[in-house]
Amino acid sequence: MSHFSSSFTHPNSTTKKKMASLYASRALKKHLTTPLSLRSTTASFCYYSSQSLNENPNPKKQEKIEDLICRMMSSRAWTTRLQNSIRNLVPSFDNQLVYNVLHSAKNADHALQFFRWVERSGLLKHDKETHFKIIQILGRAGKLNHARCILLDMPNKGLDWDEELWILMIDSYGKSGIVQESVKLFQKMEELGVERSINSYNALFNVITRRGRYMMAKRYFNKMVNEGIEPTRHTYNLLIWGFFLSSKLDTAIRFFEDMKSREITPDVVTYNTMINGYNRVKKIEEAETYFVEMKGRNIEPNVISYTTLIKGYSSVERIDDALRLFEEMKSFGIKPNAITYSTLLPGLCDAKKMSEARSILKEMEEKYIAPKDNSIFIKLISGQCEAGDLDAAADVLKTMIRLSIPTEAGHYGVLIENFCKAGIYDRAVKFLDKLIEKEIVLRPESSLSMEPSAYNLIIDHLCNNGQTSKAETFFRQLMKTGVQDPVAFNNIVCGHSREGVPDSAFEILKIMGRRKVVSDVISHKSLVECYLKKGEPADAKTALDNMLENGHKPDSLLYRSVMESLMGDGRVQTASRVMKVMLEKGVKEHMDLISTILEALLMRGHVEEALGRIELLLHSSLSPDLDGLLSVLCDKGKTSAALKLLDFGLERNCNIDFSSYDKVLDSLVAAGKTLNAYSILCKMMEKGGVEDHKSCEELIKSLNDEGNTKQADILRRMILGKETTLDSKKGKKKTAMAT
Repeated sequence: MSHFSSSFTHPNSTTKKKMASLYASRALKKHLTTPLSLRSTTASFCYYSSQSLNENPNPKKQEKIEDLICRMMSSRAWTTRLQNSIRNLVPSFDNQLVYNVLHSAKNADHALQFFRWVERSGLLKHDKETHFKIIQILGRAGKLNHARCILLDMPNKGLDWDEELWILMIDSYGKSGIVQESVKLFQKMEELGVERSINSYNALFNVITRRGRYMMAKRYFNKMVNEGIEPTRHTYNLLIWGFFLSSKLDTAIRFFEDMKSREITPDVVTYNTMINGYNRVKKIEEAETYFVEMKGRNIEPNVISYTTLIKGYSSVERIDDALRLFEEMKSFGIKPNAITYSTLLPGLCDAKKMSEARSILKEMEEKYIAPKDNSIFIKLISGQCEAGDLDAAADVLKTMIRLSIPTEAGHYGVLIENFCKAGIYDRAVKFLDKLIEKEIVLRPESSLSMEPSAYNLIIDHLCNNGQTSKAETFFRQLMKTGVQDPVAFNNIVCGHSREGVPDSAFEILKIMGRRKVVSDVISHKSLVECYLKKGEPADAKTALDNMLENGHKPDSLLYRSVMESLMGDGRVQTASRVMKVMLEKGVKEHMDLISTILEALLMRGHVEEALGRIELLLHSSLSPDLDGLLSVLCDKGKTSAALKLLDFGLERNCNIDFSSYDKVLDSLVAAGKTLNAYSILCKMMEKGGVEDHKSCEELIKSLNDEGNTKQADILRRMILGKETTLDSKKGKKKTAMAT
């Protein structure tokens, strides 16, 4: 691409246009002189070259050829066209270029395709370095079968095996957890005549000890020694660490002593391994002994040495010794690292040394050292809250933000809960505002969720202080994470009801119903009362129905309030339905209101409905005031309704006063409904309820006047028959007295 670079000077807007024109003319000329079979690849080459020039107009920052090839492979499918484009881009390949392309490849698949294509196309014969690179790439990507095939195929290409290649494969299988394959490769080295040095054995020890194969490690160690291969310090460090991992303390000690007997001087790594191993089995005194021995041998402890022993002290609750060692390492000029701080801080929290923990956290903040384990912050916040230092707890959150450590809902939850418990609600609300604004609850990477004890406290406070909408906004975020807390739901319903927003409260109740969350009777009652206060009795009745559907039993006063409100709004039949439900639920109060509803039904002509309600009252062992209802109906001229009510009472032997009968009869006669009066009178006489025949005579006269002579004659005979019966009864009574 040198012919492009020589044409460039420092570009400005004018020169860019000239360059583009020059480049286009050159590209066109080259395209026209190119055979048709190669024009597509030439065009592709021109495209990528132009892209490179446009992105890098400055010759000093021109894109490297290997980067350009990798970009082409990552943006296009691996086809013949792409291969031709790369071939036209690079006149001749060398091993250094191929190595660089493999190193810069975006993924292992691209690297493998390029590696095989270069070789199969006859563009290059790979050397050991390119083989090493592709095996390394494939091993890291877990494509171990491909890597193994390439390794075993090297002799067919005239390349001798290098021990490092086999070590690389052994380590790759080990990191993938396939220990048996690592062992097989190690054995195959001997079969194929590949010389094995201490490096091969160390690679094998590293794999098998990490997987707890301590017996195998011992066998191969003996085999190594028998072959005359002397172990190194690194060999012993690997084995000792592996024995400690397998909890083989005695074996680890024996190898440590064997190391010294071979006059191999332990180094700081060896002592760190011994200290850490004793920490694992809680033998801190022995770990201290090795720490002192290391100093006695003039081996300077490093940050790992101090951190390891600090961890040991913290694990056995010797936090004062851990602090002493921490100060000692700083006095010797050894700077604590993130692991040191992460090791010490939890121990301080467990020991309730929160002032020291606050100082160390401040030190971390000043040095801008973020711990490796972010879970320590929830422990710090909780510890400071338990110690009663809420300001220090809030400072922990500030430190997290300054150290660019992502805060989570759990951190805010602990602070909100404790500030609420302390009665400092304004600060708790401020924390909640940040939580809502940044949607921290909804972060997918969050691992610490907010506890119910935290969000229920703040939601309860908001709902009792006129901020239910904010509480709902927050809780809806929690709902998206799967939270379905009935306490929070009911608090929000009550809050909206108190604030006079019943529709929002009802919407929450509907959500609860869909999600099968248990509602509270208080929530439903507050919603009904809210609708009543707003003068919306129909909605109040709907809310009452919802209350019943959810299995709650309203109290008698709530029934009365809803019925009175409906009556006041002229919704008599709706009030009647509420009355029906009330009676069916066993509530036997408010007879005065029941009478009012019955009267209104009868007056409006809903006679059948009224009679049905009276029937329900009778089944409930309640006695409605039929005399009063009949009197009102007669006074208001509702003779049809009075007739049906009286007829209903007669059929069911209700206790009706004779004066009510007379009043109904008089009303019927006055209204010209003589036949209806005749019918009622006949029924009364059958029950023996007529003693005054004056009204009967008047009715007979009216019947004759209207031409109903038959009915008049029947009624007269009934009266005469009644009198004869009465006279005979009196005569029998007198005879009995005479005898």
